[in-house]
Amino acid sequence: MVSNIERGIENFLPGLVHLRAYDRSWFGYDFLAGLSVAAVAVPIAIAYSHLAGFPPVHGLYASILPLVAYAFFGSSRQLIIAPDAATCAIVAATLTPLAAGNDSARYVSLSMILTIITGAFCIAAGVARLGFLTNFLARPILTGYLNGIALSIISGQLGTLFGFSLRPAGFFRLLFEFFSKLGETHYLTLTVGVAIFLALRLFKRLAPNIPAPLIAVVLGIAAASSFDLGRQGVALLGSIPAGLPPFMIPAFDPSDLGPLALGAVGLALISFNSAMVTARSFAVKNRYDIDSNQEFIALGVADIGAGLSQGFAVSGADSRTAINDYAGGKSQVTGLVAAAVLVLVLLFLTGPLSLLPVTVLAAVLINAAVSLFDLPSLLSLRQISRPEFRLSLVTSLGVITVGVLPGVLVAVALAIIQLLAKASRPNDAVLGRVPGVDGFHDVNGQPEAETLPGLIIYRFDSSLVFFNADYFKNRVRTVLGEAKTKPRWFLLDAESMPWMDTTGAAILDEVRNELSEKDIVLAVAEAKKPLRFMLDRSGLKERIGPDGFFPTLAAAVEAFRQIGNVDFRKA
Repeated sequence: MVSNIERGIENFLPGLVHLRAYDRSWFGYDFLAGLSVAAVAVPIAIAYSHLAGFPPVHGLYASILPLVAYAFFGSSRQLIIAPDAATCAIVAATLTPLAAGNDSARYVSLSMILTIITGAFCIAAGVARLGFLTNFLARPILTGYLNGIALSIISGQLGTLFGFSLRPAGFFRLLFEFFSKLGETHYLTLTVGVAIFLALRLFKRLAPNIPAPLIAVVLGIAAASSFDLGRQGVALLGSIPAGLPPFMIPAFDPSDLGPLALGAVGLALISFNSAMVTARSFAVKNRYDIDSNQEFIALGVADIGAGLSQGFAVSGADSRTAINDYAGGKSQVTGLVAAAVLVLVLLFLTGPLSLLPVTVLAAVLINAAVSLFDLPSLLSLRQISRPEFRLSLVTSLGVITVGVLPGVLVAVALAIIQLLAKASRPNDAVLGRVPGVDGFHDVNGQPEAETLPGLIIYRFDSSLVFFNADYFKNRVRTVLGEAKTKPRWFLLDAESMPWMDTTGAAILDEVRNELSEKDIVLAVAEAKKPLRFMLDRSGLKERIGPDGFFPTLAAAVEAFRQIGNVDFRKA
């Protein structure tokens, strides 16, 4: 019984197992890494609060319990769970239409429900072992999605950077309003913001491993204090409540659950995919394995922790994970140290943060968005695959026009349609001998290839199912029509046809009947077990006849050669 309990704990709480076997010599590394992570997490959490539509303190709330939860439930030793630009954009897109006006209490309540539902979806997906679902977010979609998010973030921060307000609107309307208000620019605000942005870009180029956002915040606070920027019209962050979040029961209307559930599905997929990309990258670098389904569960528990503490949905934070790895973090203790430091910040350091110019946060967010925009991948797609390049552009356009979730859903639908379109017309080939080469090969484009008179060897490179069955039948007719001599056998090379459904079986039977009416024998070679099972259950095996099945193409060709009295090697 004890061993079963321990095995259950190991499966459900892998982080706890690692902590129980913790090597104390690692603590120095984990402690310094935790300090480094917290140093970067504070300014980014505040900036992402602004992006998600919250008062700044809620970003700090969203950064503490998720770190603790992941330390016990996660399987990655380096991954840092925290607010993320992409998830914050989805949170804002989901909540803004639901929260009437500037009702911050309703906004926080809705966010708590949204985040808890997201966590529940993640846990359910992990228990059901649905980690494979993120495969539907193909790389072109992810590239387009992140590029669209980057453009949305940049456009949304332009007003703050230039010192005037812009009404929340779509991307193009926001740009139109921005250019119409350029005459209202507050030049001191713009100077401070641009200076911080250039400093961040310089740090990224010359010293990428230092906590540049923290330095930007320190510089911004120092400038505001030294030059009294607030009195000169530069907007400051203002008062941040000290202490841990008070207990709160979220209030919501049942009619909100539908939109919140839809937003939660998008958050679960996007945040998990982002977290897995980061977790896998550092697991490979540090030579250990992670469990994708357990990561779903860990992210779900982290989201529930964020929701209960008045935060918002979180994900794997690539920048903070990279800092953890660079600082030498060895285990999940890094996350626990970072969480403790964030608690100390909330208790004792909220005063200085109130002096932070808001334009500095805009610069931090725009810098993050510029790093998020993946132009090299977009150009690579354009060179390698124009259809996937167009899919990426459609995703970006959808995100910045109709919204984050609708844009992604449209892109996923287009990707599935594109996949089905390709799968409905798979590759096929007529096979023959190529002098000097063993085996049977596609005769297309090889004029030296030789076929056996009276025998057609045909390969269909897909399972035979409902959406390609008619294409298969038409291709067989075309191949027969192009034959130079009247065939006596039509040999189906089933090596690349692993399975068929009932529609495929019916179409294959139609083909057999058409061939029989033309005195052509249908034979099958190299059929796999699932295909043989369907042939048997559908009655096709009996109608084709037991002598019509061969273990290899060579055996089938030899049988035809003997029956046809033709020496294939001389043909």
